[in-house]
Amino acid sequence: MQIYLAAAPDEAREAARFRRPLAHRAYRIGPESTLLRRNLLLGTQGGLLAVTDQDAPPVSRPEELAAAAVRECGRRSYSGVLLELTQPPGPDRLALAEALARALAPRPLYVPESCGSVPGTVPLISTALSGGNFTQRLREAAAAGAGRLALDVERLRMDFPLPSPSGEGRPLSGRELRDLLDREAPAVFFSQDLCARYFTYTREGETHFVLFDDADTLQQKLRTGSSLGFSAAFLLFPEVRDLLPRLFPSRRN
Repeated sequence: MQIYLAAAPDEAREAARFRRPLAHRAYRIGPESTLLRRNLLLGTQGGLLAVTDQDAPPVSRPEELAAAAVRECGRRSYSGVLLELTQPPGPDRLALAEALARALAPRPLYVPESCGSVPGTVPLISTALSGGNFTQRLREAAAAGAGRLALDVERLRMDFPLPSPSGEGRPLSGRELRDLLDREAPAVFFSQDLCARYFTYTREGETHFVLFDDADTLQQKLRTGSSLGFSAAFLLFPEVRDLLPRLFPSRRN
């Protein structure tokens, strides 16, 4: 399984130290279906082109945008494209995914799971599971995905009030999680089903359940995905920066 670090241009130099290919988050969809690029490091070559639709208008000319992405892949020797969508895809985003998949073939187009029905794409399956069974979730996805799947390795840090009828928790920042661990000094356990750490604490008479990932749980999730035939995995560099020395230790160590 190929593991990519998704990094912005100002993160690329640091991310490259961990000797994993980069998904270059330097591209976005602009007005009139143009492909816009932020400054890349001089001589950037290899990895993937990562393009976002954040704040983008409707894509009116998907074929032209796809052609621009293919030209950029050729110039920079990118081996494929990661399409990052900020909202559930509408018809124009689905049309873009279709155009990109056709233009890039046989190079991969990695897309959110919500675009997984588009022929020729590689859907991303999130690892941030707060209920059910992680291995079973990946096994079911693999059975339906005909071998073309990738992991979206999202770092889980959530605080759930108990009971939690909606199943929705509050996202925690890294600092908030550390402060909780320092203040509560809880007993931390490992959930085999969720492949994540957890602990509980009580505040103002309300019990809370905290679920989180560390380097060991992310490694286990990567191993599970690899064993089930997932072709690639993506980690967002700023989200896992502090865990990378343990995830990918230097050969010198």
